[in-house]
Amino acid sequence: MDGSKTSLGFLVLLSMVLFSGTSSDPHSLSYNFTISPWPRDDQPWCEVQGEVDQNVFLSYDCGTAKIKYMSPLGEEVKSMSTWETQTVTLRDTGDLLKEQMPDVTPEKHTDKEESGPLTLQARMTCWREGNGHTSAFWEFGFNGQLCLLFDLENGHWTMFHPGGSQMRENWENDRAVTDFFKKVSMGDCRAWLQAFLVRWEKMLKTSASPTTASPTVQPTAPASNQITKIILGVFAVFIILSIIAWILYKKRRRCSQEAQRALSA
Repeated sequence: MDGSKTSLGFLVLLSMVLFSGTSSDPHSLSYNFTISPWPRDDQPWCEVQGEVDQNVFLSYDCGTAKIKYMSPLGEEVKSMSTWETQTVTLRDTGDLLKEQMPDVTPEKHTDKEESGPLTLQARMTCWREGNGHTSAFWEFGFNGQLCLLFDLENGHWTMFHPGGSQMRENWENDRAVTDFFKKVSMGDCRAWLQAFLVRWEKMLKTSASPTTASPTVQPTAPASNQITKIILGVFAVFIILSIIAWILYKKRRRCSQEAQRALSA
């Protein structure tokens, strides 16, 4: 009897270990950069939209440093010390992307050639999964056409359109640029998300922001994370069922041995 209690207690403890950290909701933080090297009079050369869980919470003009808070989520974080350093990083990112445009501008950047100035879109996304694992990626495109993805999980560049070939070749061989992308997404973005969630989590659970983004480059989080979670879940269930079967087997065997001893007596 004591052995059964111990085994059941072990099962409970194992379940807690296997499934701990999965109760938290996953959250993502994204910044959409639109770089226009030759803007019109009423157009900023660099505009950034911030999103949490794909809901817009602010708009930032890199040139004038003006911020528009688009939802209560934005109002909640504008007084944080983290935000002051964040605007500097966003402006530096805009400057870097503008400097890179002469080197990465493709001859044919969209499926349909369009008249007018060329714009570069970049989307940085970092997210925290329910188990606490965090990751990040960058997406790049021209005039709304997704061209290139940089996955920080594995360090791979994926090309979605021929217009991104020159961009990939240049940036794959430029350690300073790739290190900057890694630092901002895997370092700064994750730290911002963690700090913001301290203020945001109650708000995110009770209500969602009514303003949703219409990004030119849609997020395409790698499916490998979902597959990994499914495999781990199946493996955990297999372990628990195996332990239960072993306990039942030992219990039946003990009962059989006790019955044989009783008959022999």
